[in-house]
Amino acid sequence: MSGESIDEQELFTLFEAARWAPSSGNSQPWRFLYARRDTVHWPLFFDLLNDGNRAWCHRAAALVLVVSRTTHEQTGRVLVTHAYDTGAAWMSLALQGRLTGLVVHGMAGFDFARARTSLNVPEAFAVNAMIAIGKPGNPEELPESHRARESPSQRRPVAESINEGPFPGPQGQ
Repeated sequence: MSGESIDEQELFTLFEAARWAPSSGNSQPWRFLYARRDTVHWPLFFDLLNDGNRAWCHRAAALVLVVSRTTHEQTGRVLVTHAYDTGAAWMSLALQGRLTGLVVHGMAGFDFARARTSLNVPEAFAVNAMIAIGKPGNPEELPESHRARESPSQRRPVAESINEGPFPGPQGQ
């Protein structure tokens, strides 16, 4: 990422896209906590990252923590699809970012427990992921160990991810 900042309007365009994601019973369990670079909240979010993620996203324009409510706000019933629904919101945000020319990268390489305590996430919410958002930068400025990861990662063939009928194999192989 370039290190350039993005304004709140640009960021809120991404959050607006996430807002329209489908969810079970329209529960909208997702919440996004964020910090833009050069703000008072940035160090709090940045310090949650593991060393590998710090090395390349120190030039991000924003960091976002994604959490999801595990129970319905009005009824208290368990939202068994909270993570699935929140994944749909994250993907909507990521696609909108890509359409507007931003780099949007989801991460699991951070301290989940510290995120909960440092950012005051209530127990009714699961901590799901972090997102780095920024304007594209020059890949040559990345540490060498990260440059190779700047191309699309391999995916298993689609035939290995689908099956008509029951799950295949005695142990789900």
